[in-house]
Amino acid sequence: MPDRDWWAALWPDPEGIVRSLGVAPAMVVVDLCCGDGYFTAPLARIVEGKVYGVDIDPAMLQQTHAELERTGTTVRDLICADARDLPELLPGKVDYVLIANTFHGVPDKTAMARAVAAVLDPDGRFAIVNWHPLPRERTAVLGKPRGPKTEMRMSPGDVRLVVEPAGFALERIIELPPFHYAAVFRKVVAT
Repeated sequence: MPDRDWWAALWPDPEGIVRSLGVAPAMVVVDLCCGDGYFTAPLARIVEGKVYGVDIDPAMLQQTHAELERTGTTVRDLICADARDLPELLPGKVDYVLIANTFHGVPDKTAMARAVAAVLDPDGRFAIVNWHPLPRERTAVLGKPRGPKTEMRMSPGDVRLVVEPAGFALERIIELPPFHYAAVFRKVVAT
C-alpha cells in the first residue's frame, strides 16, 4: 500500500473525489477493500459516519482506524472479511458501495459485483475507481511508475463486461486525473 505522501500527490482532495462520484449526506455507504482509509475518512465526513469499511487485511483496517482517529471521524463498523461475503456482513441494505484501486486484482469480479448488488437498495450505486489501461511506466507518481501491472489494468468497457451481468447498468464514467476513472453503475431492479 502506498504511503500518505503518495496518495496526496496523486489525489490531494479525496473528499472532492468522493463528492464527484455522487456520494451524498443522507446515504449509507460501504468502502469496499478500504485499505488504509484514504477514502473512508472523507466518506465518513460526508455521510456523518454512516460508513462501513471492509477489508480482508487486519493491518489495513488498523491503518483505517488510525486515519479515522487522525481526522476525527467515525464509522458504523470496520469489518475484516472477504468482500464476496458482503451480504452476510451487513445488517441491512446500503445506498452506495465504493471500491477504489482494487477491482483489477479481484479474482472473480462478477461474483464480487453480485455480492455488492445483494446489499444495495433498489436505487443503489456501485462505483469502481480504476487505473486507465496505460502502460505502467507512463503512470509515474513522485517520479516512480505506480499502479498495477499493465496487463491487470481494465478499460471502462472491460469493467462493464464483468459488472453488468451481476445486475447493474453503467450510469456514467467520471475522469479522475491524472491516471484514473470511475465507472458508476446503478443497480437494475428486475421487474
